[in-house]
Amino acid sequence: MLDVSRDTIRRMFAEEPGVVNVGAQRRHASRPYRILRIPRSVLERVLAARAVKGITSAQNDGELKQSE
Repeated sequence: MLDVSRDTIRRMFAEEPGVVNVGAQRRHASRPYRILRIPRSVLERVLAARAVKGITSAQNDGELKQSE
């Protein structure tokens, strides 16, 4: 859905309000192991923020032209 890795998802949502950390980071097969429960409302909030940020960045780069 976001076209990013699982590790990126964990980093993006680890500190978001409303996300439940089901297990503490612990070693499992020599990699950090974390389970996050991400409610749909949090996902939608983050997606909306990313969409607004993407539009703002494109405007700042001059990729979008404002119609008068």
